[in-house]
Amino acid sequence: MLIVPNPHIEAQHAEPKASADQCTIFQTIGRQWIRLWNGNPPDPALAALGLIIGLMMTLPIGYVILRSFSASPDRWLRLWDTRIPYLLWNTLSMTAATTLFSVVIGVSLAWLVYRCDTPGRGVWRWLLALPLMLPPYVGAVAYIMILGPSGWLSNITEMPFNIYSFGGVLFVLTMFKFPYVFLIAGAALKRMNQSFEDTARSLGLSTWEIFWKVNFPFLRPAIGAGAILTALCVLSEFGVVAIMRYNTFTAAIFYQMESYDRVSATILSFILIALTLVVLWIEAITKRRQKFYQTDNTYRSPSLLKLGRWKPVALLWVSIIVFFSILLPVIVLIYWSGYGLAEGALDSQFWTYTLNSIKVASLAAILCMILALPVIYLKSRYPSGPSALIGKLTSSGYALPGVIVALGIIFTFNTYIPWLYNTFYLISIAYVVRFLPQAMQYGEASLSQVSPRIDEAARSLGYKPWNVLSKVIVPLISPGLLAGGGLVFVSAIKELPATLILRPPGFDTLAVRVWVEASDAVYHMAAPAALMVVLVSILPLKWMLSKY
Repeated sequence: MLIVPNPHIEAQHAEPKASADQCTIFQTIGRQWIRLWNGNPPDPALAALGLIIGLMMTLPIGYVILRSFSASPDRWLRLWDTRIPYLLWNTLSMTAATTLFSVVIGVSLAWLVYRCDTPGRGVWRWLLALPLMLPPYVGAVAYIMILGPSGWLSNITEMPFNIYSFGGVLFVLTMFKFPYVFLIAGAALKRMNQSFEDTARSLGLSTWEIFWKVNFPFLRPAIGAGAILTALCVLSEFGVVAIMRYNTFTAAIFYQMESYDRVSATILSFILIALTLVVLWIEAITKRRQKFYQTDNTYRSPSLLKLGRWKPVALLWVSIIVFFSILLPVIVLIYWSGYGLAEGALDSQFWTYTLNSIKVASLAAILCMILALPVIYLKSRYPSGPSALIGKLTSSGYALPGVIVALGIIFTFNTYIPWLYNTFYLISIAYVVRFLPQAMQYGEASLSQVSPRIDEAARSLGYKPWNVLSKVIVPLISPGLLAGGGLVFVSAIKELPATLILRPPGFDTLAVRVWVEASDAVYHMAAPAALMVVLVSILPLKWMLSKY
């Protein structure tokens, strides 16, 4: 008997089978999703938002790298034969020398101020941290006013020292970079265990031997961290090297942009990005190899060492560094500002520059506080590979010079979002790419003090994940978020290269005016703008420290 199949019946049997296959696929995807987040997956919308923010932060830099690979081999070879070796030597030698001198000065000052009975230790700690508040290019302008061809000392006597030299740039950079090492080494010295020193002393070791055999091994991670941070800052420094006419990668990239040779600018940017990655790789290797732990059950706070007859020498050394790093530059700026005021420097344009600076920096600070929130929440509440990746993507622009970030933003917005190109919003976006990690650091510190059980309690009361974040977490960590926003504001006010490259026609800021007037050697007009940068930076920083 011949049986004719019924297509309608087969179709009815096929549909459940297809549905079962689809369910299996979705279940597999769900299990992989849960496993990816270590069994604690976040809301998909929150994860997607964090990933989008991370990709947005890396887009300008990635675009620069892609554009550099699209350059012709002839252009690469020509730059390798002419400019790159010279720039490599200038950049690496300046970075190495500044880092070395910053480590020597920073560690010696930290030891004298934190571990020795140096008179006025509390005041010295505060004064030695102040150079970080003074933009390095402002310090460069001040020292050009003193040691430049038409500076104070040059008018009094024949100056054997040329400020526009390797030594001049090294001096200025060291005076404004050593606080990174000083602060990190000082924090490590405060946590050092006195028990180890007592044990070493009971074995007959002298104070000098105790330093090298006990203290220094514990200090090595802190010294390494300060040295890496100093090296990254020198690699990304633009204002000092440009004002003092010392050609490094950052200055060369800026000059290529000014001459509209963007292909060469991308090639040089790629080399600088590679150097930055090498420094970060060295930092990762150093952290893995240098791990020291102190047990809490035997911990005792370190006691102060008596300087004795060396006390005047210690005071002299600390006073010299404070004088050259903060007092003398500020005195020079105040002196020249008096001439600037007499010449009408505080005109309507000056206040326009000030308002422009506050506008772009405030916008960047607000954006950073908003964008930092989902990223730090993912990293803190859902620790896993994806959240760590999102954190690294979001922080990718922090270690890179502002000139590279600006270059990437120009390429990206000119190609894909032209309606925003040549507006002041691009300046704020560049600030966000560069300084978002600063807002994240303060936000993470606040969130780490909030127990995850608070989130669980809110969810048990029927709060959805987004309501927990907005109505419970944000009010609790708002001091940290505001402090991070204040730090972003301070950093943005001082940012020079990104502002120079991205500013639309007729839109100047205080940092730009310092650059323009100093480049034209009109120092009495540059000084008021430089002082205003310092004042606008100090006020929100003081508020930030009082709130957090």
